[in-house]
Amino acid sequence: MSAGSPPPPRERVVLAERRGARMVRTRVEVQQQTEVGDAMVRGLVRAQLGLALRVALTTVCLLGAIPLLFHAVPGLADVTVLGIRLPWLLLGVVGYPLLLGIAWVYVRLAERNEQDFTDLTDD
Repeated sequence: MSAGSPPPPRERVVLAERRGARMVRTRVEVQQQTEVGDAMVRGLVRAQLGLALRVALTTVCLLGAIPLLFHAVPGLADVTVLGIRLPWLLLGVVGYPLLLGIAWVYVRLAERNEQDFTDLTDD
């Protein structure tokens, strides 16, 4: 800029005043992997990992309790239901719907974590 030329016209930046400014900033921070965006993604990963560990621990405890129950009460191993011994019934028949239910709950909770993250970036 020379001494005789007029200064460039001033521009007013109004991004912070716009309603969608926060949404744009958080989405950009996640996409550009800034420190804030990285922290948000790490929070999502941490939430998903915590959920996976809790569900895995619950599954192991529920399925692991069945053999422990038969070890603690040996008479249960001889019980028959509809001609099928109780250990086979519990491990072979009841175990699969239990795993299906646990998987269904896990998927719903993981989707909720992702929706919460999406809501956070869309605010």
